[in-house]
Amino acid sequence: MEIFDFVVVGGGSGGCAVASRLSEGPATSVALLEAGGTGDNWVVTTPGAMILQIAGKTNNWAFDTVPQKGLNGRIGYQPRGKGLGGSSAINAMVYIRGHRADYDGWAALGNAGWSYADVLPYFKRSEDNSEFDGPCHGKGGPMHVTGSRSDNPVREIYLQAAREAQFRIRDDFNGEEQEGLGTYQLTQKNGERWSAARGYIHPFMNSRANLHAITSAQATRILFEGKRAVGVEYRQGKELKQIRARREVILSSGAFQSPQLLMLSGIGDAAALARHGIASLHHLPGVGQNLQDHPDFVFGFTSDAPHFAGLSFGGIARIFKGIAQYRRERRGPMTSNVAECGGFLKTRPDLDLPDIQLHFCMAMVADHGRKPRWGTGFSCHVCVLRPKSRGSVWLQSADPLAAPAIDPNFLGEETISTPW
Repeated sequence: MEIFDFVVVGGGSGGCAVASRLSEGPATSVALLEAGGTGDNWVVTTPGAMILQIAGKTNNWAFDTVPQKGLNGRIGYQPRGKGLGGSSAINAMVYIRGHRADYDGWAALGNAGWSYADVLPYFKRSEDNSEFDGPCHGKGGPMHVTGSRSDNPVREIYLQAAREAQFRIRDDFNGEEQEGLGTYQLTQKNGERWSAARGYIHPFMNSRANLHAITSAQATRILFEGKRAVGVEYRQGKELKQIRARREVILSSGAFQSPQLLMLSGIGDAAALARHGIASLHHLPGVGQNLQDHPDFVFGFTSDAPHFAGLSFGGIARIFKGIAQYRRERRGPMTSNVAECGGFLKTRPDLDLPDIQLHFCMAMVADHGRKPRWGTGFSCHVCVLRPKSRGSVWLQSADPLAAPAIDPNFLGEETISTPW
């Protein structure tokens, strides 16, 4: 059995950052367990290949929700990155922080160290921004941040329309103020996706002897001695293995799979665990509760303008032309994150903060691209930033390879009763 000082479970954005930072001390050994692959092939690094991941199961857990009462029983889709980099390896690469009031609100609830003033220095340390500097931005960090290289003229058309409609134009959504419309900065470098793995893990996999990234390794339960976590059991291929931690087990498996792994390990509501034959190690009913997610509505419009992606003879020809340009220059439509423009708005003038976010997309995007249609066009996502409804995550079975049950409770009451 291998033994490390720290075992980090989950190689997404948080896990990559934690494992990399811990391994900066050469005397400290770190193991990073990731259920997916290394996240370093062209499907990940090419922004235009994003649709191949989000719409299917390539590097994607592709979870479903339980039927949503607030959506007439419809089942929602929950794409989540599977591979080093996690969702930063499959998402739309928009570089957005929360509003300063979000962080100050968490601190006011008693979470010391989470105010905007507390977290801003860490945002700056992580960032290598090619366009902005000053009090809100950093240079030389592991995460590259830049503007789009798609060269799509629709960006300027969007900004002109925003000016004509008398919206504020916001050059920097991560500056002192967030309200307004503009174009998004992206986690890219030279037209390629820059995931958390590319920033924090890939550069050190062969140069730090104390950092071990173990891929295709799905955690099945946390190992305990009494109530102290001492290791992790995981499945790699057909083998069931164990790994030990001298100092800490750090769980960074995301909003869905972190509570799932805790419950599989006996931490959660004792009665609910008993229904699956899982012995309770620590009765903690809050595990899996208070899930918050953003409802998002998409407007889609057809257009034959030669600037939009889609399935048409002209659109397909533009794709092949864009691939050739990308290979030559790392510019053009294959560098697009699709959601190139957007912003933050208030639905009522009396609100203190913006309560919706827009993502203006250079394609018609229906159901995360899972429902393609013939033709080209554009779409706009309208996202509720601070939903009142609260949902939950729970076990569907004691099988660690089974997906968790996910209920965001979209458009529901603020709280719901748990299914058990």
